Amino acid sequence: MKAQESRVFRLRARGPVACFSRPEMKVERVSYEVMTPSAARGLLESVLWKPAIRWQVHEVAVLAPIQWVSFRRNEVKQRMSPGTVFFADHPDRRAQRNTVALKNVDYVVSASFRMTDRAGAEDNLRKFEEMFERRLEKGQTFQAPYLGCREFAAEVEPAPAPGEVRLIQPEVDRPLGLMFYDFDYRKDGMVPLFFDARLAGGRLTVPPLEAVLREQGGEARP
Repeated sequence: MKAQESRVFRLRARGPVACFSRPEMKVERVSYEVMTPSAARGLLESVLWKPAIRWQVHEVAVLAPIQWVSFRRNEVKQRMSPGTVFFADHPDRRAQRNTVALKNVDYVVSASFRMTDRAGAEDNLRKFEEMFERRLEKGQTFQAPYLGCREFAAEVEPAPAPGEVRLIQPEVDRPLGLMFYDFDYRKDGMVPLFFDARLAGGRLTVPPLEAVLREQGGEARP
């Protein structure tokens, strides 16, 4: 039986700095040119997260020119163990690393959600559609939205009508290479998923999760 799917929502996200880190860069943080699907999902979940629904990003439209900024920042080298006190200012626990980030970003994310097998008897599409729309209009969030890294705050709001959106360089059509899609949580562990990304007409088209899983030999989630 095919999962129920909501109508498509459009969310606008912008901010002065963003970094959607490429996983192959081990020492420095270097951003992808465009927001990744997992980062877009994080923005949607910052407005509405429920175990009964799963977001599917369809498209990321780029409204601002792709500009770069480079700076150094302190990062911790260890993870804090539960129930312990962690002093991040200790010199052995932090390192200064270079970050190549995006500046003055502006995106429109198009996405819908599906009901999961964790939905209760009283859960339905309309209930969550109205909940998301209401929360987005009022600026209510489940957690602070951010652009790749938690310190890069995002401003989220309803997107303007499609006819009012002006994309950057609509004639641009170029490959972005392998882009991180999301993590697939399996019985044997967490597996990163990737897809061949392309910026065409100022838009990044995101394939369905099922298509990416087929490419990498995984199984579709319920």
